[in-house]
Amino acid sequence: MSNDYKNILVPVDGSESAERAFDKAVKIAIDNGGKIDVLNVIDTRQFIGEMQDTLISGDTIYQMTQDAEEYLANLKKWAKEKFDFDKVDYHIRYGSPKRIISVDFIKDHHNDLIIMGATGLNAVERMLMGSVTEYVNQHAMADVLIVKTDLDNK
Repeated sequence: MSNDYKNILVPVDGSESAERAFDKAVKIAIDNGGKIDVLNVIDTRQFIGEMQDTLISGDTIYQMTQDAEEYLANLKKWAKEKFDFDKVDYHIRYGSPKRIISVDFIKDHHNDLIIMGATGLNAVERMLMGSVTEYVNQHAMADVLIVKTDLDNK
């Protein structure tokens, strides 16, 4: 891996695939003397179909945010405990994961590499929503590494 990658974005969604990507991102960041921005995008649009014109309650958004923050803090703790790596900042955004990951976040944080899992959705969700990974791979403003294997399977 090139030593040019110093500012790595790792979008996560709680899937095993995303966590494999996080582990590999930590390894690459250590090897390159870089840092990681780990990002969880809360896609509030997912409730539109079920709730029609009803707005999502503030309590629901608050709980989703609390859950995301706890998950991201645990990933940061994992990086410190397993790899002795503490250059991890975590972020939560709201909206379209495709757009936020591929364009908006990169503009704000100047990431030079995105490392993400192959997919976090099941087959039906991919068919209905499209794969975020596929979209990011085609539209990202940075290089993209799509992770399919564990660290042990180099």
